Amino acid sequence: MKSKQLFFSVAAMAVTASVLFVACSKSTSADAVAPTATQQSVSLYMTDGPGIFNNVYLDIKSVEVLVDTSKNTRDHDRCNWDTLGNKPPLPKDSTFFVWSNLNVTAGLYDLLQLRNGVDTLLSTANIAKGAIRLIRINLGTASYIIKDSVKYTLNIPTNAPSYIIVKLGGGEWEAFGSNRYRLWLDFDVARSIIFYNNAYYLAPFLRPFLPSQTGAVYGSVAPKDAFPELIKVFSSTDTSMALPNRDGVFLVRGLKDGTYSVWVHSLRADSAGVAIQAYKDTTISNVVVKNANTVFVGNITLHK
Repeated sequence: MKSKQLFFSVAAMAVTASVLFVACSKSTSADAVAPTATQQSVSLYMTDGPGIFNNVYLDIKSVEVLVDTSKNTRDHDRCNWDTLGNKPPLPKDSTFFVWSNLNVTAGLYDLLQLRNGVDTLLSTANIAKGAIRLIRINLGTASYIIKDSVKYTLNIPTNAPSYIIVKLGGGEWEAFGSNRYRLWLDFDVARSIIFYNNAYYLAPFLRPFLPSQTGAVYGSVAPKDAFPELIKVFSSTDTSMALPNRDGVFLVRGLKDGTYSVWVHSLRADSAGVAIQAYKDTTISNVVVKNANTVFVGNITLHK
């Protein structure tokens, strides 16, 4: 696919829809605040599926969640969640949906520091009890990336919203205590940053997961002078990436059950700074992830 076609298809996906389904006609105002006795405590973590950049700084201003407080959230599955994420005025007599702010420290988050199993706790907050159907991450205008030691503005496409919406089914959060829940968001940098017309654009791709309910693949790559290596863990239905740390160790989490291949790719720079492939690609096949297991693929040695 040509870059121009890819850019506009991604940008079109980011534009919010303009109408609500009838099933969403009864919704609650953002002013409805549940009493303490009916609250739940939630913890939201972020981790990274990396891309080949030095740094990726995301300007996060705030994070909100939309809670469905009805007895059966399945009754609202046909709602237009994109439009609800745009926070249109809702009927004052609504009783089901409640917007809650999470306690997030506003600022720049370097996503590439959150790789190989490293997390950042975005928030722990008490919110209205119910099924969380949307996570809305509100962005500022200061996001940027560093590639080959050069700083570039990370732009939001024209007509795209200045927020990220993560749609949930309502049952993704993990209970880890009395009325306490947690969830991880995997920010896939490689898919989320588009280079178009000599500029970088944000087309966010986030995936919720629970480490306790998904598998992982880890190992190490040598020699050190092959650094940096790109690790791609893929199956017929899913692809994840990793960048090893300085010791060559890598970890990919959030994998569903399946049979995966692990592809290792290395690029180096010559004395003039031009990328060269000094080491051959290596692929390890038939890596089976099952029942949320963690698979060690060994110490992988690349050869010239």
